[in-house]
Amino acid sequence: MLQAGVSASLTVLVLLGAVGVWVFAHSSEVNNRLVDGSSPALIAAVRLESGLVNQETGIRGYGLTGEADFLAPYEQGLAQQREAVATLRQLAGGAQDRADLDLVLERSEGWQSAVARPVAAAPPGTAVPEAGRQAAEGKAAFDGVRAALAQQQAHLQAERESGREALRSVRALRNGVFSAIALIILALAVLVFEGLRRGVTRPLEHLAADAERVAGGDFSHSITPTGPADLRQLAAVVEAMRGRLARELEGKEEARRVLDAQAADLRRSNSELEQFAYVASHDLQEPLRKVASFCQLLQRRYGGSLDARADQYIEFAVDGANRMQTLINDLLAFSRVGRVHASYAPIDLEEILERTLDSLSIAIEDSGAEITHDPLPVINGDATQLGMLFQNLISNAVKFRSPERPSRIRLEVARDGDHWRLAVVDNGIGIEAEFVDKVFVIFQRLHTRDAYPGNGIGLAMCKKIVEFHGGTVAVDLDHTPGTRLVFTLPAGAEPAGDEDAPAAGDETGATDTSTGAGGTPTGATGTPTGVTTPTVRAEAGRP
Repeated sequence: MLQAGVSASLTVLVLLGAVGVWVFAHSSEVNNRLVDGSSPALIAAVRLESGLVNQETGIRGYGLTGEADFLAPYEQGLAQQREAVATLRQLAGGAQDRADLDLVLERSEGWQSAVARPVAAAPPGTAVPEAGRQAAEGKAAFDGVRAALAQQQAHLQAERESGREALRSVRALRNGVFSAIALIILALAVLVFEGLRRGVTRPLEHLAADAERVAGGDFSHSITPTGPADLRQLAAVVEAMRGRLARELEGKEEARRVLDAQAADLRRSNSELEQFAYVASHDLQEPLRKVASFCQLLQRRYGGSLDARADQYIEFAVDGANRMQTLINDLLAFSRVGRVHASYAPIDLEEILERTLDSLSIAIEDSGAEITHDPLPVINGDATQLGMLFQNLISNAVKFRSPERPSRIRLEVARDGDHWRLAVVDNGIGIEAEFVDKVFVIFQRLHTRDAYPGNGIGLAMCKKIVEFHGGTVAVDLDHTPGTRLVFTLPAGAEPAGDEDAPAAGDETGATDTSTGAGGTPTGATGTPTGVTTPTVRAEAGRP
């Protein structure tokens, strides 16, 4: 329907344009005929009359006076006659014009041949008698010329008036046609506007209203295609998109319900885990302490009194109770990561490292390890967990040193976008490539307990702490000899310099023990602090 309306409108406009062109051409033709034909012809007739009158005046003056000066108007009149006749012959458009011109020329020729030329040809002094003899004949002949000129001018004036009337009619026609064209174009504009409103604007408004309802969250509201084919196609596309969104939303709602159920299960599991942690930290440790205490009493009281096998059994019982208590403490510390200690604040890693090195000073001094580090930044994090992270990583590097060379440990720091990339590098025994993923799994050991004692929970705890802070941890397989363990931490604010602010790392010793990659206890919070370690140094200034 819209295409038909547009085609009809274009057809009407083409017809109106053709009519306008015809009216304009006709008006130009009438105007040109009047301007270039009738009016110049009438002017030429008047000039012809003037030329003949000048001839008659000159001949009459010459005939009366005999003076040759009176022949000048006669000669000028002849030239003026020739020009006017040439113009009239060029402009003569009809038989009447040619007949009138021929009559004027015929009568003027009769007057000239009978009167004008004989008088003009007579020498001075003889002109007066000749003019007197032909005066009556010349007057009658020139009156005939005047009558022919009057008739010619009357006909030309009538033609001119007819042309002017035709021009007025054409102008009226032109004005009427152009007014009609303007009215028709206005009517077409109104019809086009109404057609667009009904065929385009209204369907677009309906489509926009339906789209707004869908955008407002009513995905069940269908979009009805209306209007031209293009708009119906657009509405069909939007409806298909709405249907896809509705299906995806339904799937997401179902996934959300599943996630809510899983979250409820996780909350219940966390509650049970917290209850287990409480039991592990209180109820389970009490009987273990009793078992360990009585086994140690038996060992002290009856040690050496029984046979060697009995002493070995008692030693096994004491060692098992101690390892069980250590395992429970490690599990409790692992479960607390991200739950108990989760207070974010600007942390100065220099202070965390200093506290860690103080805690491990005895082990470092006994191993003869030399520890260096780059200037450490200030980040946002939990002081307790970061202390556990540094203590596990450095104690691992100390514990898994190589007997073939002096132990060298370095803590590297570099900025990587919005994170700090840190690496603990040592020249110890290293980690084989096939065991890289295994070292971060809880209770996974690479060595026997006799070679490197421990529970195999240290690096698993490190991984959990780093990921809780939004970073990643991995082993650099290209580093040899030894191990290069790389981890990232989000960059934080610079230290505020407030003397009243709490020192970062005040809770780094909250856990009882921490373990290394092989499961070895890496030190307790009861380790004496303040021991100087000359092999530990920092390089360069603060960042």
